[in-house]
Amino acid sequence: MVTSTSGIKPGVPMGTASSGGTQDGFTLMEVVVALAVVAIALTAIYRMHTQTLFMDARGRFDTLASMLARQKLADIQTGGLDGPFDDSGDFGDSHPGFRWQIQSESVTSDLISEDGPTLKRITISITSSGSASAFGLTTYRYLYE
Repeated sequence: MVTSTSGIKPGVPMGTASSGGTQDGFTLMEVVVALAVVAIALTAIYRMHTQTLFMDARGRFDTLASMLARQKLADIQTGGLDGPFDDSGDFGDSHPGFRWQIQSESVTSDLISEDGPTLKRITISITSSGSASAFGLTTYRYLYE
């Protein structure tokens, strides 16, 4: 009786199935299917990551732009609301790349009597030169004479 310690059965050519009928390794079709599944998953993850980065940048802009618009509105209120003020500018070194524009106009309302306060619409627009994002704030204020 001949015994083999290498695990190779005598009389069975190399590269053929052993007498048990099992094969070691994967077939080419199994490898192709696995790579296709991985490619689809990585594409979905990449798209989701890109979308997350865009939403993060947009969220940062909206947060900062609303804060800057409120700051400009506070500057207007402390300076007085009586004259028409249509102006634009930037925020200097504190917020480079951000620009503001203010438009105001007196409006009439059917609900306010003629001898009551004057209503003024103030529109503040904040834009960023680094992106195509824009933020707008419109508010109404009473002017008592």
